Amino acid sequence: MTEYLEIEGGRLAYDVTGEGPLVVLSHGMGDGREAYRFLTARLVAAGYRVAKADLRGHGESTTGWSSYTRTDTANDLLALIRHLGGPAVVVGHSFSGGSATIAAALDPHLVTAVVEIGPFTRAQKADLGGLLRDGRHRKGMMLLMATGVFRSVRMWRRYLDHAYPGDKPADYDAYMVALEQALRRPGRMGVVGKMGMSTPTDAGAQLRNLRVPALVVMGTLDPDWRDPRAEAEGIVADMPAGRGAIAMIDGAGHYPHAQFSDTVADVMLPFLKEHARG
Repeated sequence: MTEYLEIEGGRLAYDVTGEGPLVVLSHGMGDGREAYRFLTARLVAAGYRVAKADLRGHGESTTGWSSYTRTDTANDLLALIRHLGGPAVVVGHSFSGGSATIAAALDPHLVTAVVEIGPFTRAQKADLGGLLRDGRHRKGMMLLMATGVFRSVRMWRRYLDHAYPGDKPADYDAYMVALEQALRRPGRMGVVGKMGMSTPTDAGAQLRNLRVPALVVMGTLDPDWRDPRAEAEGIVADMPAGRGAIAMIDGAGHYPHAQFSDTVADVMLPFLKEHARG
């Protein structure tokens, strides 16, 4: 059942399932909270209370916010955790991976640990050689840029098809039809364009301030980076020593939590058992 949290500037949609220590799931840009539909079932079965939230301007959350930065999303997540009586482990995908880092750095008492899935947590450096040599990465970047510039649902759908290499979820086609319909509502692709063209400098600046454990989950075939493992290693290297760990999901693209949800759950659950608090 959808619930709503009114905060300054708009209204956030979320739902809560299960009982136990709180885990808050935050999706990436151009998606919705049902991106975690498979992972949620595994976490609830393992004894966690799981909250899924729609980002500003996505799903059932409102548009019309004054800004859509990773720091904004981090503060939204902290507000939700307070409302739900935290603390919580925050799981953030892509854009929200950076937001999870910021939230944990701002309030380590509310955020006991973070899981970053395919996260944009550092400013990206141009790699012309990698773009020339790696067709998978080149195609992904071209489609992302085209989506940001033209705010095109069609380009975004082409990116998503590319970012789910190989086997796709059984409900992929139906999920994408519903997602396209959601993104065609007024103002929605404008939000995606703003997020897509933003840089995660705010998140990168907080990596050194992280005082809670972090798990970085990356697909080995994520087209957003020429070398996904190297990006994960770079994120962890920018954290204080000993804070971060890495899990690579073989054969996954940018959406391992939807593409290989059982594998992602298997690497997350030991981390949650150690760091989630009731």
